Amino acid sequence: HVLSSLVVPRPIAWVTTLNEDGQVNAAPFSYFQLMGENPPLVVLGIGKRHDGSAKDSFRNIRRTREFVINIVTEENAELMNLCATDFPPGVSEVRALGLATEPSVVVKPPRLSVAPAQLEGRELQTLLIGGNQVVMGELLVVHIRDEFIEAESLRVLTEKMGMIGRLQGGEGGGYSRTRESFHMKRLTYAEWLAREAR
Repeated sequence: HVLSSLVVPRPIAWVTTLNEDGQVNAAPFSYFQLMGENPPLVVLGIGKRHDGSAKDSFRNIRRTREFVINIVTEENAELMNLCATDFPPGVSEVRALGLATEPSVVVKPPRLSVAPAQLEGRELQTLLIGGNQVVMGELLVVHIRDEFIEAESLRVLTEKMGMIGRLQGGEGGGYSRTRESFHMKRLTYAEWLAREAR
């Protein structure tokens, strides 16, 4: 838990996938990050079950190559946490918890209605390194509720959305809020030289 306590906060990917029977699987993963913008790339680190077997999300992504990342906020955090319950393989968290879904535009797995933003994605490549299962995917469609985005500038109102991040790992791990932010102007080299000359 040392590394997961130092690399914080980590965004949470609340991933929906489809199993062999067409049931919707939903699971959170905090080994998740945006990795590029042209094309937009994400990486998901999906651990294994305690017995060493693959988790449903990983098996589903490998089979269908499709997934949806649903954004986690303070408002839906409890539901996300309940999806982390160790339901047996093949049991749909969405059905067990009564989560409403909406159809996606490009991929088959649906989006979680409770999430204010969702990212439809497709697997590009998967790396198996030791016990790590690392899925790299391309984002195909982004959905954001109107109240959380400025239409003209496409600026996301992050503080208003109330997204959360993961802190320490394990059972006692905490979460962080994104409501309080601070901003710093990035200097050009000329601006830096002018400042140093004072």
